[in-house]
Amino acid sequence: MFKHLHQDESGQTALETAIILIAFVVVASVFAFTILSAGSESTEKGEEAIYSGLEGVQSSMAVKGSTIAQDTEPDGNVNSVVFTVALVSGGDPVDVTDTSGNNKVVIGYRDDTQFINELDWAVAWVGDNDADSLLEQGELAEITVDVSGATLGSNTEFTLEIKPPTGAVINMTRTTPASIEAVMQLR
Repeated sequence: MFKHLHQDESGQTALETAIILIAFVVVASVFAFTILSAGSESTEKGEEAIYSGLEGVQSSMAVKGSTIAQDTEPDGNVNSVVFTVALVSGGDPVDVTDTSGNNKVVIGYRDDTQFINELDWAVAWVGDNDADSLLEQGELAEITVDVSGATLGSNTEFTLEIKPPTGAVINMTRTTPASIEAVMQLR
């Protein structure tokens, strides 16, 4: 009698198959959750990098108009460089506070023989300004950089690096003319 009881095991096989199937579904669910979590985290980091990059570009300035060199002393070297800056379209305001040596914007100088990381400079406003020290849309700031600490003579290619607190660095490369005059337009 007990012999006949264990001959038909089809129900037991179906139960074992269902348990194995449930185990596979649970394991697959755990792996899917892990992969989706990693993908979500990766997406957040990518989004963070994109917004950081946009912030760096949005608040940058651009040089507008001519660059003028001045020789105020009869030493045959350029003493100051004057140029005008404005915000790029859609840029955030830039603090161009002129507090004698404690400027928010840093201007550096380099040529083939010398490098000065921080030069003294002053700001004067051209046209409309709302009487604060922020360079905003529609405003122009005339920057006068004191390059007397560098020996900037004739036929010298040099670069001024304008580094705002946030945003892209502006590299302005110019060449002095063959003859140093009191006022010169640089190209």
